[in-house]
Amino acid sequence: MANARLKVALLIVSTTAAKDPSTDASEAALSSVLEEEGDGRWELVDTKIVPDVVTQIQQQLKLWTDAESDYINLVLTTGGTGFAVADNTPEAVSALIVKPAPGLVHGMLAASLNVTPFAMMSRPVAGIRNKSIIITLPGSPKGARENLQAVLKTLPHACLQAAGMDSRSLHAGGIKKLEAEAGIKSSGGHSHSHDHHHHDHGSSHPPGHTHSHGHGHSHGHGHLVRHTAPNSNPMSNDPSLGPSRRNRESPYPMLSVDDALGKIKEHTPQPEVVTLKVDTSLPGHVLAEDVRARENVPAFRASIVDGYAVVVPSDGNLKGVFPVVSVSHASPGEVKPLKEGEIARITTGAPLPPGATSVIMVEDTILKTMTDDGKEEKEVEILADNVKEGENIREVGSDIKTGTVILNKGEQISAVGGEIGLLAAVGVAEVKAYRKPVIGVLSTGDEIVQHDRPGDLRLGEVRDTNRITLMTAAKECGYEVVDLGIAADKPGTLEETLRDALRRVDFIITTGGVSMGELDLLKPTIERSLGGTIHFGRVAMKPGKPTTFATVPVKDNGGRRVTKVMFSLPGNPASAIVTFHLFVLPSLHQLSGVSPAGLTRVPVTLTHDFAPDRTRPEYHRAIVSAGGDGELLAASTGGQRSSRVGSLRGANCLLCVPSGEEPLKKGSKVDALLMGGIRSGR
Repeated sequence: MANARLKVALLIVSTTAAKDPSTDASEAALSSVLEEEGDGRWELVDTKIVPDVVTQIQQQLKLWTDAESDYINLVLTTGGTGFAVADNTPEAVSALIVKPAPGLVHGMLAASLNVTPFAMMSRPVAGIRNKSIIITLPGSPKGARENLQAVLKTLPHACLQAAGMDSRSLHAGGIKKLEAEAGIKSSGGHSHSHDHHHHDHGSSHPPGHTHSHGHGHSHGHGHLVRHTAPNSNPMSNDPSLGPSRRNRESPYPMLSVDDALGKIKEHTPQPEVVTLKVDTSLPGHVLAEDVRARENVPAFRASIVDGYAVVVPSDGNLKGVFPVVSVSHASPGEVKPLKEGEIARITTGAPLPPGATSVIMVEDTILKTMTDDGKEEKEVEILADNVKEGENIREVGSDIKTGTVILNKGEQISAVGGEIGLLAAVGVAEVKAYRKPVIGVLSTGDEIVQHDRPGDLRLGEVRDTNRITLMTAAKECGYEVVDLGIAADKPGTLEETLRDALRRVDFIITTGGVSMGELDLLKPTIERSLGGTIHFGRVAMKPGKPTTFATVPVKDNGGRRVTKVMFSLPGNPASAIVTFHLFVLPSLHQLSGVSPAGLTRVPVTLTHDFAPDRTRPEYHRAIVSAGGDGELLAASTGGQRSSRVGSLRGANCLLCVPSGEEPLKKGSKVDALLMGGIRSGR
């Protein structure tokens, strides 16, 4: 491994270059440094260009650094490290780095400051994510080249350590041997050896760098260098440290519900477009493009009544007795042409005989004679006068013309409306629609047992009510659901379960394990084991405060890099179902193309006093019914403790009760989020 070529990827952050790649000169500059000064150790395997957009920067970096096996050893970025408003690369990278590398930053800045004082205007970042080292370089080709040259000799050693090589064998022989292997000469301005500073990480000073700053003493490592403010790059507990060293408070900022919904909207992937057959499986899907009629409706001139097809004379007078020469039913077949003075019996929906110009209703006629066998009409008297052409006829395309848009992009196909029939009527057999994600539901916790397990519960055991409840709720919303079972509170077991789930489903919902206890392992597993990003881990609400929303980069079955959504909901039953409707459903809707996403919000009138929480807005389980005058009335389902399953019984809405000291009086107006149909008043 020590002699293998190390893989490098280059991310060019430039809105200009993203539009016109020919404007970029940094790739050529850095490629030459790697080739000419890298001692044959480096292979540039991938180059990408993205605009100055944090989410796009982070997405590409994750694709390179979060792979289980085919990861990149060294990721270099260029651009976006200055003071301009659009320069966001350091912030984007800092949020992803798990282990900062301030020494590399110091080395690059020191080398640049030897060239120009304006190097102080650069804001480089360096560090480790998983097994990859990420370094940000200036957008200027000259500056990028100088910064990379300053640290390049030390990077093979750093990459090998980051990849997991044993430090003891890697450091055998001491710092002098490492310097010699890297082709580095120690700076001569030091008053003492620095060996003791570098045994942990094996780096040494880049050419031209010295700790002496004209003050007659050495800085050594006396000053701590930190490039992020405390809690600016929060991480979950590290289970390997043991319970005594876990966080005493959550490292995640407390978001408002609106801010949490904003994060969900920002980070939920865009829906995937698929081709679907027009059949009974189509309802619930949202159209991804306009649908046009492939045929006219009707496709032929048809009668809209039972009666007689006629050829209208020029004076419109049809009074008299006429021979019945043919019969036209609403079934396929040839129809004999009709001449003036002849009539044809016709049924509703049947095609007009060629030559016919109008239809006389049967009510405007009298049967005069029958055929000899008595089975058919022979002569009919018509009583109509002033008849006009086109009466009682549906012309070709009079309902729908070929090429007309019959359904619009964004419309959701229902099972109760006529969308399926409309598509069938105009000959549309397939449509472009947004694919609905397959959902996996997982419960976590050693204390959780199957809800239907026979026998009494032992001390500490809890029946799994959340999994079956959430699966039912997701199915009711029209989604395919996979039962992922129960995962134990063990890091390896949970990781294995989630990795298997990510291969099987598009969207994961878990419950339990998101609080602050030593066995609450979901957040650490998502961040530290799966390489996911937790976009929020706490929400200022009641119930559901520890609700967690994350995205995880994975390869799909076709080998493509995709992002999958994971919601980790609280273990208390009421919290789980409330946060499903409040947060999970909008994300599912967005993934499915449903707009507007989330529950319908309506104003309601309280039928009794409500005591609000003093510090957090509450999403109160309630029953909404229609009053006699059409007013919507809301009544509580009872005690609202987050573990109280009974508070869900009969609930068809969540009342949005703001925090406050004073109770909300009977008759007050508040908003309600509808989870089900409105009940009729009593």
